[in-house]
Amino acid sequence: MQAYLAEYLPILIFLGIAIALAAIIVLASMVIAPQHPEREKLSAYECGFEPFDDARGRFDVRFYLVAILFIIFDLEVAFLFPWAVSLGKIGMFGFWSMMVFLAVLTVGFVYEWKKGGLEWE
Repeated sequence: MQAYLAEYLPILIFLGIAIALAAIIVLASMVIAPQHPEREKLSAYECGFEPFDDARGRFDVRFYLVAILFIIFDLEVAFLFPWAVSLGKIGMFGFWSMMVFLAVLTVGFVYEWKKGGLEWE
């Protein structure tokens, strides 16, 4: 049991150093550069509507479209990493399977581009 737990010691040391370093960086940021945001800095700039309005207010569906497209094409990258790591083991079948997957995503991306789903007017 002792030898089994000793294998996890480097991981625990790494975690301890990471947590301590993160805490030091955050505290140093608070001490060195105290935050005094102005009204303009607190205003909405990304989402296009005021964050403190009525929660039942309507806003443009393009926000949802951009979020869904981001998730879809972000998952492509999530599938590429394990594929690239195991490419030597899965051989040509795995390679061509991923090429078909990427082709389908590329067709979807071109379709969205042609339909104007990526335009922000």
